[in-house]
Amino acid sequence: MNPTESHDDSARLLDDVLSALNKQTPLKIRGGDSKSFLGRAAHPQATEIDTRSHCGVVAYDPTELVITIRAGTSVSALNKVLEEQGQVLACEPPVFEGKATVGGMVASGLAGPRRPWAGSVRDFVLGCRIITGHGKHLAFGGQVMKNVAGYDVSRLMAGSHGCLGLLTELSLKVLPRPRAAQSLALPVDATTALSLLTQWRRAALPVTGACHADGVLHLRLEGGEGSVKAAAQTIGGDTLDAGFWDLLREQRLPFFEDALPLWRLSLPTNTPLQTLPGKALLDWGGAQRWLKSDAPAEDIRALAQNLGGHATCFTPSSDVEPFHPLTAPMLRYQQQLKQALDPQGIFNPGRMYASL
Repeated sequence: MNPTESHDDSARLLDDVLSALNKQTPLKIRGGDSKSFLGRAAHPQATEIDTRSHCGVVAYDPTELVITIRAGTSVSALNKVLEEQGQVLACEPPVFEGKATVGGMVASGLAGPRRPWAGSVRDFVLGCRIITGHGKHLAFGGQVMKNVAGYDVSRLMAGSHGCLGLLTELSLKVLPRPRAAQSLALPVDATTALSLLTQWRRAALPVTGACHADGVLHLRLEGGEGSVKAAAQTIGGDTLDAGFWDLLREQRLPFFEDALPLWRLSLPTNTPLQTLPGKALLDWGGAQRWLKSDAPAEDIRALAQNLGGHATCFTPSSDVEPFHPLTAPMLRYQQQLKQALDPQGIFNPGRMYASL
């Protein structure tokens, strides 16, 4: 999408939802379809509803560090608008060859290498407009309507995979682009890498990217020119091409080309290094561990759970449940939210939530 293109297609989207409700027809929400690999497949008889015609910037005042943008806008177009004002969406979501949309970015909740230091996608969502399963086009956040049952609905949409409603508009917090940046590479083993990262965290060095792969610790420093220069002198190492972080964010490093299933283990910060059943890449300073493995899903999930985290399978398979099983209370809460916002269950049925 051209960053200046703008089209309000909310009336058509609302009509499509109302028609689906009247006919009790399930809907498959799609933007750029760049993350269809993630999660369960939608209901096979669901009618596709495409959001990409609903695009463009609604409001943007760079001095307020807030942008309101329609959900069908591509993430690449959003980045372009922000770049022109020296600002960034600091959670660094993937663009997936320019196909990813803002709505899909929030619905999936995928964030990039800067996430542990800047925050998750959810942390940057200030408000939203959604078409609910009641056939209403509502605004949530701090502007119009009190959140249902006390929940922060706008942030609940992050990671909901379109199961709670159709996102039409997002208000997002943005930040100034760092004044200086430098990337470094240090040839150290994974144990040493985690130890060094702990030291640098205590020393408050301006690290905003830390990935260990193939015996090398890849680091990104961002901040003021003086602090970045001083930290680089303290750390040492070789200069790293800054394009590394784009390749990592887009899952285009050689590691991801392996044909084995791809797993993501999300673990607490400072989790000790563990032997994993396959080839591993450490991101987010060790809190996110990518794994290429054909080990049984139950073994991988048991390992992640014993470490206080969870495991998600990023490779579509009819034999493997993509999401980590929920506890009974968490499953009940998700079902209650689904019932409250989408009582007929028309939005992305089967994509994430268990049947009501």
